[in-house]
Amino acid sequence: MSQRGAEAQSRGLHLKGRNMTAPAIASGARLKRNLGLLAIVGLGLGYMTPTVVFDTFGLVARDTGNVVPAAYLMALVVMIFTAVSYGKMSGAIPSAGSAYTYVRESVHPNVGFMVGWTALIDYMLLPMVNCLIIRSYLEALFPEIPGAVWVVIYCIVVTGIIYLTMRGTSNINMILLVFSIVVMVVFVVMVIAQLVRGEGAGTLLSAQPFFNDSATLAAILTGATIVCFSFIGFDAVTMYAEEAKSPKIMPRAILLTVVIGGAIFLIAGYFTQLRFPSSDAFPTAAIEDSTLPEIGLQVGGPVFQAILTAAGFAATLASGLASHASVSRMLLVMGRNSVLPKKFFGYINPKTHTPTFNIVLTGAISLLAMSFTLEMIAAYINYGALIAFTFVNISVIAWFAIRKGRRKTPKDIFTFIVMPAIGMLLTGLLWANLHVDALIGGLIWTGIGFIYLLILTRGFRKKVAAFDENQPVTGYNKIPDEIGEER
Repeated sequence: MSQRGAEAQSRGLHLKGRNMTAPAIASGARLKRNLGLLAIVGLGLGYMTPTVVFDTFGLVARDTGNVVPAAYLMALVVMIFTAVSYGKMSGAIPSAGSAYTYVRESVHPNVGFMVGWTALIDYMLLPMVNCLIIRSYLEALFPEIPGAVWVVIYCIVVTGIIYLTMRGTSNINMILLVFSIVVMVVFVVMVIAQLVRGEGAGTLLSAQPFFNDSATLAAILTGATIVCFSFIGFDAVTMYAEEAKSPKIMPRAILLTVVIGGAIFLIAGYFTQLRFPSSDAFPTAAIEDSTLPEIGLQVGGPVFQAILTAAGFAATLASGLASHASVSRMLLVMGRNSVLPKKFFGYINPKTHTPTFNIVLTGAISLLAMSFTLEMIAAYINYGALIAFTFVNISVIAWFAIRKGRRKTPKDIFTFIVMPAIGMLLTGLLWANLHVDALIGGLIWTGIGFIYLLILTRGFRKKVAAFDENQPVTGYNKIPDEIGEER
């Protein structure tokens, strides 16, 4: 037994095999395993905000030459390869830290820290995106009320729900998600009826939404980079690994989230593109802000406009709940590892079984939605997401092919080297088309993280704090070997 283990035992802790029971940090509490496959997939789909396809449709149509579905298809292909890598790593290292933990344990703690720090842009800013969209909806409905009022109300409501219960958050998320998807189905049916009558493209089957004379590969890649943030959600479900009823369901949950989400985007984007063959159908202001209300108005008049806006509101609120809950758990893991102050970020409330301090902090940051624009925030989110996607693919090679030695058979070579390498290559295509402002801002944030790492490690002379072996909560080393070796 290690010295640390001996000390733990002397304090009355007991080891049984590789499982441990001990007081959790700060409070004697731990995250509660009460989320099944459906709940986790629902949180992932809620995170992805299905109706965002309508919000960004005009913008993507303009930038791609009116081939929005092609941009989504390109992004989906990239995400599927990366989702497979996330699934493999979540099976091997079932921790709530997602990319941060995977890179930390498979590559190096310092690299893991940098990936986690950079990914914070993605996770911390996405709740703000949802807040911004909600603000725009409510400002349109109630122009006499300042947008800041809606921002404050939204942040209080969402923070309060997540603060009290994760299971309740999941249930509310599912209700909102189902409502938004039902409205999207109604939208598709209405569009089909209009296409049959000769409106829009006047046909149900056409290759025009995927390629035309004005659409170039570069334009499609640019569009794929824009819609990339729409898929953020499949990776976020790994944050709930410690609250899943069984870690074994995580790889399936990840793949189902990206496939179902991608199918929703593709179907909605395809029929919307047929109904609106050109972005010229929308006012410039709608393209820059959100085309969802305009799409609803032109398809079904003021009544359906209100219904589609309500669906967008519900989907955005669901995403707000899921993203807010997710980032609080990433901060929790970084706090438990002492790369962020442990007493604050590593705290779990013993009554609610939630990381309450992190939840409140995320709500406070979302208040910045009073002054930021959607386009600006979305660009920075893509930077953090692409960093995480790239390094998770690297983690698969590092963990399985190098650390575990699984590179001796053709199957292992294909599974643990070729597949993640393809994922990295495809992600690189999105990197090449990332907005320059996002790249500059992201590099500045990364630089700040590097300076902080230098301080933490005293110029790399000290290791970044590892998992505390006395903690019963997360750590790949707390999971029986058979779970991780199945992947």
